[in-house]
Amino acid sequence: MEADDVTIREQNFHSQVREYIICFLLFAVLYIVSYCIITRYKRKADDHEDEDAIVNRISLYLCTFTLAVSAGAVLLLPFSIVANEILLSFPKNYYIQWLNGSLIHGLWNLVSLFSNLCLFVLMPFAYFFLESEGFAGSKKGIKARILETFVMLFLLGLLILGIVWVASALIDNDATSMESLYDLWEFYLPYLYSCISLMGGLLLLMCTPVGLSRMFTVMGQLLVKPTILEDLDEQIYCIHLQEEALQRRLNGTDSHSQESPQHLHRELDGIRSQKNKLERRKKASAWERNLLYPFVMLILLTGTAISVLLVALNILYLLVDETAMPKGSKERGIGNVSTFGVVQAAVEIILMFYLLVSSVVGFYSLRVFEGLTPRKDDTTMTTIIGCCVSILVLSSALPVMSRTLGITRFDLLGDFGRFNWLGNFYIVLSYNLLFAVVTTLCLVRKFTSAVREALLKALGLDKLHLSNSPSDPEPPKHSANGHQKSL
Repeated sequence: MEADDVTIREQNFHSQVREYIICFLLFAVLYIVSYCIITRYKRKADDHEDEDAIVNRISLYLCTFTLAVSAGAVLLLPFSIVANEILLSFPKNYYIQWLNGSLIHGLWNLVSLFSNLCLFVLMPFAYFFLESEGFAGSKKGIKARILETFVMLFLLGLLILGIVWVASALIDNDATSMESLYDLWEFYLPYLYSCISLMGGLLLLMCTPVGLSRMFTVMGQLLVKPTILEDLDEQIYCIHLQEEALQRRLNGTDSHSQESPQHLHRELDGIRSQKNKLERRKKASAWERNLLYPFVMLILLTGTAISVLLVALNILYLLVDETAMPKGSKERGIGNVSTFGVVQAAVEIILMFYLLVSSVVGFYSLRVFEGLTPRKDDTTMTTIIGCCVSILVLSSALPVMSRTLGITRFDLLGDFGRFNWLGNFYIVLSYNLLFAVVTTLCLVRKFTSAVREALLKALGLDKLHLSNSPSDPEPPKHSANGHQKSL
């Protein structure tokens, strides 16, 4: 018996070490990828080493850690679904014994822990540390900035705990809830993270429908559109005439021009950009112009339609079946029961990534968050911190949103299934209804406006708005005169 106990303890020890090594390797890969992404957009600093450079480097490492945690939160559900299907297909395979329920649950718990750590400690620390200068009268340096940062973090923690204490006391007024108000670890942090998750779900509800409609515009800008009832040679010729007229005005040969050189340079850059787009459309091959664009648009439309259909079916399930409510699972039996199938699992994973990309596109399309849009080699650390916090909130709420909307039937694991609002039927039903209605309205508005603009452009009526524009009446006249002179 003692030998058996020793063997069991050794097996448990080796299993724990193996899980730690796997988690470390996965996180190391995510950290390296996140570091490459952030350094691609971060504003280049001077080579000399000073106090601000050290502070920026520490903030950069914290942002990289946060972005890696966000990527881990995004990959939780897809990784769990794939692991479940692999274990069902190869239950006795020796080489995949490391892929078990203990590892999956451990990943969910680690992502939940690190999400709390990044959201409530690391990102506030990075922001306050970046903005700190030390208290007045104290000796300047790294130590003074660290001291000021910790004082600000302490005050921020007191403020947040006070707000949560008052809110929970107002919502739950029974004796049990009043006693739990004094439990920091078991009550405050889960309740606070539940509130943040609800805010992230609402942010996804606002961004994802906008992003689903915006995706058609983004792909239309990246791909070459078919030329229907358009003469590209005529458009390129007109753009060329406008470019020559603006060039003469910049060189001073046009005495009628009263505009500033900066405005003329911006206008010339816009015309050259439009000219490059037209030349790219002209040089594109027939299959790229006539097949690739409709095929990609069809894929986007299919993905959006399937998402809305799944949400509509989930609404019906919520009305007739209690098991449709999102819930957490504490069991470690991954790979025992399949509710997917390989095809359904693949469709769910594709839809989750599609919703993620759409939510990010919709987030940066909103006017409130346009200032957080990163620019290559020209993004400040403050903007990077804001982007990392926003992406962390969106990615942490993505598994919850996918389960709440019925995109997947995989139960939430770890602390993700302990959110209080997931058990409220009216919140879950309202969330599904709002997503379906808002997404449908955004798509209808997008396609009706796109069809209207396409018809106006095909009939040539869009040029009337340019010629009748009161803000810039002179360029057409100068373009025409320039054309006569060139003839």
